[in-house]
Amino acid sequence: MGVALFDMDRTLIRRETASLYVKSRRDRGLGSWRDTARVAWWVAQYTVGVIDAPDVASRALKGLAGTKESDLADECKVLFEKYILPHVAGRARFAVARHKACGDQLAIVTGASPYVARPVADYFGIEHVVASDLEVVDGTLTGRPVEPLCYGVGKIIRTNRLARSAGFDLRQATFYSDSYTDLPLLEAVNFPVVVNPDLRLRRVADARGWPVEIW
Repeated sequence: MGVALFDMDRTLIRRETASLYVKSRRDRGLGSWRDTARVAWWVAQYTVGVIDAPDVASRALKGLAGTKESDLADECKVLFEKYILPHVAGRARFAVARHKACGDQLAIVTGASPYVARPVADYFGIEHVVASDLEVVDGTLTGRPVEPLCYGVGKIIRTNRLARSAGFDLRQATFYSDSYTDLPLLEAVNFPVVVNPDLRLRRVADARGWPVEIW
């Protein structure tokens, strides 16, 4: 039995879920085009690997302070059904099914929150979610992230926690990702697979002979 780890945005899902979240709020009159532009700028920085992830997370999460955790979870279920589901990558379904048929353990490993990632995991039938946790006190979000973020080296730290609890060796895992920012985890696993890569990751994949797939 092996282990298959999947990034979410632009891998299992063809779009960035943060952009879809902002669009869903704007459609309900809860967001503005300024919010959309700000997230687009952050996504652009993320794509080229120059984003200050802790600073962006702190600014992005401030607006959630005082929100009930259950309300955010319910909102993200609707987000998935109306906005994320149409962007599920068809070849992602085949990849997940192939690993299931082999009896592999599966996990989504994403910089997004678990509230966004869990409905995606449930749709694919993926048991585990490794994500950027948000601080919760008495069932209410504080507007602060829990360190480390599931980003860069933080993805290795958080995925190793899952590996210890689930009883697998990260070095024997397969990891699918689109982003140069995931290079630390791609280098940590035995079977890196590059999916829909950004330009910097494509250069690395070509230089190292890593498989490249378009989903």
